[in-house]
Amino acid sequence: MAETYLTRAGHAKLGEDLKALMKQKTQLSLDIGEAREKGDLKENAEYHSAKEKMGEVMGLIGKIQDKLQSCKI
Repeated sequence: MAETYLTRAGHAKLGEDLKALMKQKTQLSLDIGEAREKGDLKENAEYHSAKEKMGEVMGLIGKIQDKLQSCKI
């Protein structure tokens, strides 16, 4: 795994971004649950949109966590 060099401000910014994404993940989980309760998932655009967005958010969370774990300040 490649090392990432960050300034203290950059490290703090990534930490803030991670917190914001975790909050967004929580909200998306709630949205998915609500959409699931509405019934047929095959034709439920809200459900598919929320699942797609959740995948994007989870990818970003993983990237930021990797950077923070391997970074040097």
